[in-house]
Amino acid sequence: MPKPSSTAPGNRPQPVPVGLLLPPTHVRRTSGRHVPGGWHGLPLNQLAYLIRRYTNVDDVVLDLDAYPAAIAATAYLRRVPARLSTGRPGPAVRLLTSAAERGVHQAARQPGGVDLILASLPEGAQPFTRDSAATAMTTWRPLLRPGGFLVVGLTPPRQPQPGELSRRATVIAAARAAGLFYHQNIPAVLVPLPEHEPRTAPAHPDGAGDRRVLLAGRHLPIVRDLVVFGTTATGEENAHV
Repeated sequence: MPKPSSTAPGNRPQPVPVGLLLPPTHVRRTSGRHVPGGWHGLPLNQLAYLIRRYTNVDDVVLDLDAYPAAIAATAYLRRVPARLSTGRPGPAVRLLTSAAERGVHQAARQPGGVDLILASLPEGAQPFTRDSAATAMTTWRPLLRPGGFLVVGLTPPRQPQPGELSRRATVIAAARAAGLFYHQNIPAVLVPLPEHEPRTAPAHPDGAGDRRVLLAGRHLPIVRDLVVFGTTATGEENAHV
């Protein structure tokens, strides 16, 4: 997964990069210390990897779902965790630091806005529609500073309808309409994949031991799409304009 770069594009346009996050093959020992869980199924180490790749030290990271894992990973990586509060004037970003730390961080970073937003769609129990995606993007876009990034985790629909537009395409269209640039798609595999797929094995004549039957007639969701957007286009992305 390449680090965002603002280098000039080459003579030939480059495709939009696609990353892949695989589940860890082993769990590290924590010496008895409490380690918070992951972020929407994403393991803590992969969450920290995303934060590190899309931010620098003293950057502000806002997890809209306020996961303890996101706050812990942000602080561990010497970034500034933040929380979104809503009020009459509108949404406001509150830094989760002491007054002394806040002064140091604000002096060390560029003023104004959030450097990385972590979000999920649909939000909570709300339905996923084109209007809800558009509302979310127009709300989140002003919170980002120039050069900031937005990572959106998409929850797959339980019962996709035939001919229904994919959630990824809907979110990309809504983000572009809000003034964001589509930067990267990262499929995150949430569970270890089996070495052999049971459903590809030959069926038994009597049907005994046949493990090819799907759960409730459907495949289990094992992948979460992470879609990354930026407030400014990189050199490679400018080549596609």
